Amino acid sequence: MLIIGIDPGISGSICFFENGKVIDLIEMPSMADGKKNKKQVNGSQIYNEISSRIKKINKGDIKVVIEQVSAMPGQGVTSMFNFGQSFGVLKGICSAMQLSVHFVRPTKWKKYFNLINSEKDASRTKAIEIFPYISSQLSRKKDANKADAILLASYFFETYQSND
Repeated sequence: MLIIGIDPGISGSICFFENGKVIDLIEMPSMADGKKNKKQVNGSQIYNEISSRIKKINKGDIKVVIEQVSAMPGQGVTSMFNFGQSFGVLKGICSAMQLSVHFVRPTKWKKYFNLINSEKDASRTKAIEIFPYISSQLSRKKDANKADAILLASYFFETYQSND
């Protein structure tokens, strides 16, 4: 089973996870959005990135896991709207591709890895501990979003019970 773990948002990441291993990891494709260096997720590129990696895989053997995000206290109205828009684009792409989509709240996977009330960077440390071979791709502080995608996919892999 191929699990595609997605940390949504402009600075999010997509992890391709199979048989308990990270097989690929990419930053969320994005593009310019008008003036002022604003960005938005690039739906077309997301589609291309996913479809190129699943060509030879039966769709029934693919599970997409998207972090179930919601508004956070202190977040501005514009950033909340943009975040929700990114989430919607991801849901739409996966639905159009007829992939099985699952949503996991951050508290659920973070509790599983004992990351509740920890610093954002703690997920990066945890991912490196569990998957040391991927550490070169998690060397920067901003790679915490990649770590979140990895841990989300890993959580699903370890806890998902197939009803087949």
